[in-house]
Amino acid sequence: MRWKRTIQLLDVHCEGEIGKVAIGGVPKIPGNSIAEQLNYINTVDDSLRRFLCLEPRAAATGSVNLLVPAKRPEADAGFIILQADQAHASSGSNSICVTTALLESGIVEMKEPETVVMLDTAAGLVKATATCRDGRCEKVKLTMVPSFVQELDVEIDTPHWGRVRFDISYGGIFYALVDVDQIGTKIEKANARALVDAGMALKDLINKSMKIVHPEIPEINGVAYVMFRDRDPDGLVRTATTMWPGRVDRSPCGTGNSANLATLHARGLAKVGDTFRSRSIIGSEFEVGLQAETEVAGRKAIIPTITGRGWTFGLHQIALDPTDPLAEGFAMTDTWGPQAGEIR
Repeated sequence: MRWKRTIQLLDVHCEGEIGKVAIGGVPKIPGNSIAEQLNYINTVDDSLRRFLCLEPRAAATGSVNLLVPAKRPEADAGFIILQADQAHASSGSNSICVTTALLESGIVEMKEPETVVMLDTAAGLVKATATCRDGRCEKVKLTMVPSFVQELDVEIDTPHWGRVRFDISYGGIFYALVDVDQIGTKIEKANARALVDAGMALKDLINKSMKIVHPEIPEINGVAYVMFRDRDPDGLVRTATTMWPGRVDRSPCGTGNSANLATLHARGLAKVGDTFRSRSIIGSEFEVGLQAETEVAGRKAIIPTITGRGWTFGLHQIALDPTDPLAEGFAMTDTWGPQAGEIR
């Protein structure tokens, strides 16, 4: 074979959300921290992301997690989340996928009945406590990075839904959290396209009207996702995080639920020690807990926990022929809607 680039991927999903893990062939990425490496991918050279996330070698469904050497001495591994639009700093479902991959592949030694894996991310250290039995990672409890509210009850005028109210909150990345009834639909599989169209439009409007930057990590800025939220008849929170170029997170969304938990705490609706369950658009669930209160740059914050399950389901290698004229990758609007025309 005359391939000029080959990368080995372990196929993993967390509660339905695909989070492939690049376990071999990952090139060295410049940067003295994971945040600097993420910024390099987003601002200097995004060819690796495009290679792994766009057609014809891949698709925009799910993420690819780059395993990289940890920069913090207390961490077992570092990783960067690649998606169709850009590299992202943090993800609960992807942290569970990476932990499952590290343990079940033997990259990190599995110890039964419990293994603790420290993950270095652009947003900070994530502690993953894995319950292990018979060589399998049965579930993972994540101690997430500090989450905080940026602003509650923000309002914006929209051409389709009138005035929409939302919260801006941080759970490892910034979210706009929107009660779904404001856009006249419900969080159901049949409504996924309507949710995505609304989420992409709102994200664009919000990012054009507000400048949002993490007070300690400038590489994390802007609203990454719009997450719609609702309550099911049994009281569980139901979520739908919308992602470029046109899809809904299949998992309940760990960083989104961390951000939402910060809003509940700020409103006096959640306290240290509380736990609840969050349900995704396909019915899968996370357990969400409020472990502690803390501060970020003088701002009140919380330490959330997210518990969910990951499964490995395949192993493959992706390669690039040096003569391939489509090396940069592409996205098409026939699958993902008009927003996919903005090639990233």
